[in-house]
Amino acid sequence: MLELKNICYEVEEDTAQKEIICGINLTVEEGKFIVITGPNGGGKSTLAKLIAGIVQPTSGQIIWNGTDITNMSITERARMGISFAFQQPVRFKGIQVVDLLRIASGKNLNVSEACQYLSEVGLCAKDYINREVNASLSGGELKRIEIATVLARGTSLSVFDEPEAGIDLWSFQNLIKVFERMQKKNENGSILVISHQERILNIADEIVVLANGQIREHGKREDILPCLLGTSSAVEACQQLQGGMEQ
Repeated sequence: MLELKNICYEVEEDTAQKEIICGINLTVEEGKFIVITGPNGGGKSTLAKLIAGIVQPTSGQIIWNGTDITNMSITERARMGISFAFQQPVRFKGIQVVDLLRIASGKNLNVSEACQYLSEVGLCAKDYINREVNASLSGGELKRIEIATVLARGTSLSVFDEPEAGIDLWSFQNLIKVFERMQKKNENGSILVISHQERILNIADEIVVLANGQIREHGKREDILPCLLGTSSAVEACQQLQGGMEQ
């Protein structure tokens, strides 16, 4: 279980401190699929990076399965079972796809096992297994390979920062299926996704609405999504939510 306790994050801007995240309290329970959404610039990607350990909070605590990981690095958190998929995947010159999958899994995968992970993200294994993870791959191909590495790791918490960015329609449709399979395959594993996409929101257990660095709404999908889509009969709640997101 992941717990964020009063998390704040500030950066220096024009000799003054600018608050990006303010007073975030959030619990991600085991086996949950949670989507964080909200307006651009609201702090969503920053929150994902705080969870992964790419940046450190200015104040507050991050607790992972009872252990304070607030000051731990991304490498330390990875060893404890937290995966992170970047919005723009990293390119690795000189590393073949099969080697990247082996590194991710922590095992000496044979070619057949590595190919299985590529197949799960809709890539023809024979065309990619020996390719280098470099500029010869498109953004969509890199995104799918990165998701394959997350599958290979099989961690307790998988964090995806806008996984739909830069991929084509077919890949996006397949991405939804990947998330659904991840849920079924690892019932105790949690998935946290930063996304605006309705189809991803529609398979979430819970939705968090983040705006201006603060959580405006957090609840079950069936309670939050209708309001976001403008179909909720709870007019006052929707107006409050929309007002918070427009600030």
